[in-house]
Amino acid sequence: MTQVTLPEYSNMVSTLRADSLAVTPAEMHGLLAGMLCGGLDPELGNWMPMLYDYTNDGAGWPHESKTLAATSIGLASQQLTGGQMDFEVLLPDESESLLDRGDALSEWVSAFIAGIGLVGITAGKLSEDSKEVLADLTEIAQLGIDEDDDMEEQALLFEQVIEHVRVCAMTLHAELGIKPQTEEKPTLH
Repeated sequence: MTQVTLPEYSNMVSTLRADSLAVTPAEMHGLLAGMLCGGLDPELGNWMPMLYDYTNDGAGWPHESKTLAATSIGLASQQLTGGQMDFEVLLPDESESLLDRGDALSEWVSAFIAGIGLVGITAGKLSEDSKEVLADLTEIAQLGIDEDDDMEEQALLFEQVIEHVRVCAMTLHAELGIKPQTEEKPTLH
């Protein structure tokens, strides 16, 4: 099986901009991951109209950007259902400024929360743990990097926040997301 990977974040930015889409790769990935964690089945294909409505006033995306989105949702689904705990939050490369990465994380988390809402999940359908996870994510979406503080310390804290976001997403998927089909093994007598 070939390992599917996404293009570099900066290349994704270029593709989305060239197609005149006002969405960042972080927002796109967060929205799609939120839909998956809210229980969307990516195999049904009903994610595209939701993506178009949320990001482009209902208009379809050009081919290259649509391919990026399809690859993104496929990879996110594979990571969330693969049992390897390897789900990744799509953010700019570590060589980018911490301020840009912080903004992208805020965009990702906000879009993730929106994605959960788009698939129809309401607070009444959530366990107390999931409500707490969403409350954490709501707070994280409001966080920012303070240019006046020690950037090295903030970089370390930022990595911890990313890890917390990853765990939050996997926790929500464990409760609400589509589970992988497991093959039943025959019983040997």
